[in-house]
Amino acid sequence: MSVPAPGPVRAPDHRAVVLVEGESDREALLALARLRGRDLAADGVAVLAMGGITNVGHFLDRLCVPGSGVAVAGLYDAGEERHVRRHLARTGIGTAADRAGLEALGFFVCDLDLEDELIRALGVAAVEGVVAAQGELGSLRTLRRQPAQRDRTAAAQLHRFLGSRGGRKVHYARLLVEALDPDRVPRPLDAVLERVLG
Repeated sequence: MSVPAPGPVRAPDHRAVVLVEGESDREALLALARLRGRDLAADGVAVLAMGGITNVGHFLDRLCVPGSGVAVAGLYDAGEERHVRRHLARTGIGTAADRAGLEALGFFVCDLDLEDELIRALGVAAVEGVVAAQGELGSLRTLRRQPAQRDRTAAAQLHRFLGSRGGRKVHYARLLVEALDPDRVPRPLDAVLERVLG
């Protein structure tokens, strides 16, 4: 099945853009900025969900136009690093031999992904508390009883739960960020906001 090309990329009124893979990453960054007392739109920063890492080249091509003055940063999952590295080099933003090099270019890795970062930062009990507050503890328990889930760690079961229904990852991204201790924010989220906010 062919996937239609992404539509036009627009960020004309922004001085900086953060590229993220999907809507859950976008919601997490917006929530973190609010917790820090920042309004990204007022600060001239747009967070654009690309609809998957395979679209990173399309976005970089349209945002990294000479003379545009738009600073570009990004957040990506560990498994997608090769795409980011290749397109940063292809568009002339820079080459990076390792993750430190990618960070120097403004691109920060979630290891393994956003949900994994948030589960580790909060801890299993705190994530379960957020799930319970949403009235979904029964659904989580049902998932944990499934044969494919029984032998997995509690953290792995939570990770599966967050991705098990359409819209759940987006919904919980904000809630999990809001539940974080300010000193336990995952480094890539902090780092990418610091990059664009200074």
